[in-house]
Amino acid sequence: MTTPLFGLLDDDLELAIRVVLLHWMLGYFHPYSVGNGRIARFLMYVLLASGGYPWMVIQMQDRAECMSALEAASVSGDVSLFARFIAARLGA
Repeated sequence: MTTPLFGLLDDDLELAIRVVLLHWMLGYFHPYSVGNGRIARFLMYVLLASGGYPWMVIQMQDRAECMSALEAASVSGDVSLFARFIAARLGA
């Protein structure tokens, strides 16, 4: 049986969609006492890079916008704002 978090890694979804959902869910479920955001960002960066996307890093000046998008996703369950945030940094 797969957990919802690992179910997001299913090949049926486009990689960019999977990493956005993975990042959001890792932060939402908060499985570790510390480092959830760092782990989520690291996994997102590595998966995107391994999938052929350009390397990206969320800059400190973008942190408030990123956190706001993640908060909106947690409250409404709609990750589209966060997805648009990531897509903009990838140049998509």
